[in-house]
Order: sequence, then structure tokens, then C-alpha cells
Amino acid sequence: MRLDRPSPLPAASFLQLMWLASPALPVGGFSYSEGLESAIENAGLASEAAVGDWLLDQLHITQARGDMALIAKAVGAWRRGDMEHVKELNDWVLHTRETSELRLQTEQMGRSLAEWLRNQYQGDEALMPAVRHLAALPPTYPVAFALAASPTQASVREVLLAYAFGWAENMVQAALKSMQLGQSAGQRILARLAAAIPLAADHAASLMDSERQAFSPMLAILSAQHEVQYSRLFRS
Repeated sequence: MRLDRPSPLPAASFLQLMWLASPALPVGGFSYSEGLESAIENAGLASEAAVGDWLLDQLHITQARGDMALIAKAVGAWRRGDMEHVKELNDWVLHTRETSELRLQTEQMGRSLAEWLRNQYQGDEALMPAVRHLAALPPTYPVAFALAASPTQASVREVLLAYAFGWAENMVQAALKSMQLGQSAGQRILARLAAAIPLAADHAASLMDSERQAFSPMLAILSAQHEVQYSRLFRS
């Protein structure tokens, strides 16, 4: 007996998600560690296992409950043309970044992705009004990512999987550059994150606006410490 299967994502949409998740996307994600560099310096992250545990906590505590949950709502808002909700979501990101580094990161990456979208869709009058609205907000990265993914036929869950894997790749690369971990260790950490991402995406997609959270005091402390860290590679 043949089991029913979901329709495959069209190739163009699948490739667009891969493009958005790629470290080669020119938004500067490689230049941020989101507190990881400070955690290595100040919180004793000294092994593959410790880094993997820390990133898994960050995936579930900050990403799934915060930015991923917001992206789930923002994709729908962009697709509906609900610009008022888009602005509310963008304001939430700006108001809940707990340190100057984390706010500067989301603003810089948001502007860069908005510029990329402007270049990609120049002349596309179906999408350019939304791109212009994004640029005027000013944009944050999660809201810009949601717009970049919204023209595809991807489900919200598929968008979240792409976003989270792109985040995971950047974080693993930050770990490899910040401490003595080899490529094989990095791949093992990435495998742990990849295995956890589907559950994190499902949780993020299930949250209402009132359930979204941005409470990670230790991450905020580490980020603040990074601002005055003596030797550092990353901007956050």
C-alpha cells in the first residue's frame, strides 16, 4: 500500500532556502559569535562537548523562543501584506536586544539583507514595495530573512529549518575560529544541532506572539563582557 507523502518543495523554492542559509550570503553573519567568544573566554567553554551543549541551549532558549518564533509570524505577515504586524515584529526585535552588540548585529545584518533583496528584485514591482517598506523600518535581520523567504512556496517550518541551519553553521565556524577544535569536531557539533533543529522549529512555529520570549540573562552578561574583552575576533 502506498503511503501518502507531502508534495516536494519546488526546486526553485528549495534552492532559494539553501541560498538564504548559505554562509556565502553577503550579510556579514561570519563576523559575529553571539556571545560564544565571550563564553569561551569567561565561562570555561573548553571542549567540544561544552561548546555543543552551549549551542544547543542557545538554539532552544534564545532562537526557538525568540527569533525563530518571530520569523514564523513575520513570514505570514509579509505574505498577507500586513505591514502593521511587520512593524510590530521588527520593533519587538529592536526593543528586546539586551546589549549594544546584539542590537548592532541585527541592524547591520538586516540592512545588508535588505540591500541584497533590493539588488535581487530590482524591477520586480510585485515584491519591491515590500522591500522598500523593509528598508524604511529600519530592518532587523529576522524580519528581513522572513521577507526573503516569503516569495518561495516553502512552509513556515521549512523556512525555520533553513534559518536555524544557517545560524548553526555560523556558530560552529565561530567556535572553530575561537578555540582549538578541528573540523571533525565542528562537524560533530553541527550534527548535534541539526538533529535538534526540527524540534526547535516545531516549538517556534507553535508559539503565539504573547508567548515569544527574549530572556537570556547569562547571554546578555557575556555579550556585555565581550564589548570590553581585551582580545577578540568577532563583533559580538
